Amino acid sequence: MTDSGSDRATLSRIADEAAVSLSTVSKVLNGRAGVSDLTRARIEALLHEHGYNRRGTAQSSSLIEVVFGQLGTEWTLEIVRGVERVAREHGLSVVVTESGDRHAPAPDWIEGALERRPVGVVLVLSGLPEDSRQQLRVRNIPFVIIDPAGDPPPDVPAIGAANWSGGTLAARHLLELGHTRVAVIAGPSDMLMSRARLSGFRSALDAAGVAVPPEYVRVGDFTLESGVEHGAALLSLPEPPTAIFAESDLQALGVYEAARAAGVVIPDALSVIGFDDLPVAAWVGPPLTTVRQPTADMAEQATRLALRLRDTAAHEHLRIDLATQLVVRGSTAAPRA
Repeated sequence: MTDSGSDRATLSRIADEAAVSLSTVSKVLNGRAGVSDLTRARIEALLHEHGYNRRGTAQSSSLIEVVFGQLGTEWTLEIVRGVERVAREHGLSVVVTESGDRHAPAPDWIEGALERRPVGVVLVLSGLPEDSRQQLRVRNIPFVIIDPAGDPPPDVPAIGAANWSGGTLAARHLLELGHTRVAVIAGPSDMLMSRARLSGFRSALDAAGVAVPPEYVRVGDFTLESGVEHGAALLSLPEPPTAIFAESDLQALGVYEAARAAGVVIPDALSVIGFDDLPVAAWVGPPLTTVRQPTADMAEQATRLALRLRDTAAHEHLRIDLATQLVVRGSTAAPRA
């Protein structure tokens, strides 16, 4: 029997087991309306149970879809640039979607994705609900997560950065300069990457016998505004830090503004380290010392992996962390005597 005949036989069997017509199964498979939620869930479960996986690209568009919980920062632009480079190599276009939050896309995203039929999906989120993963897999729409905010299941391919190592790099640099009053503006505590950066930073300080007072640890949200807020709070302490590690470049730039408003000169009276190495980091005054995570490279790797998964006989269950590195510029110096 040909592949198409085998597929039809499988779908007929699924229709019989679900007690629905073949056209109803087709509606579910193609993401069309007109099927109740209960029936749709039953058919999706049977498709998964029978291992139905429509291979080939005949029904697919020429799109790679990138899904963000929130757009608008330089970091998101770097992700899009990386995806776009690979898409161009393969004659594909990129569609960018803003949906949900940093944890998962909105519930209605999957319906639109099934209608668009991208050749692959790159998600800048913590993960996908199990039912959404199942719906994408039975239609052979591979997906990969970039720099997941949480800890995705082992069957979800993900590309990230060595966040823990990046935190240790920042701490060691400040220690080598002679700083002992060191503060940190972390990212959201529910994001694995934030906790990893903070853990690495603390680990290096602990190894050197340098304590971090509770008031020196602030929790932000990776935005410039949170850098301004927490930078101002740290600089107003009776004994302010001589160095601040901001877990994103945007937060570091917020610290720049807080320091300017307080009349604190960088790096003479305050050293600042960021994390990301966005293009703007090299152009601010003074140029920002930062931990470089290869954001565009992560996006490229994720896109290539999604395209490779489409053509492999079995899904690769991968988690790849790319190396981080310290980029020393003009925002760090030895503390004043």
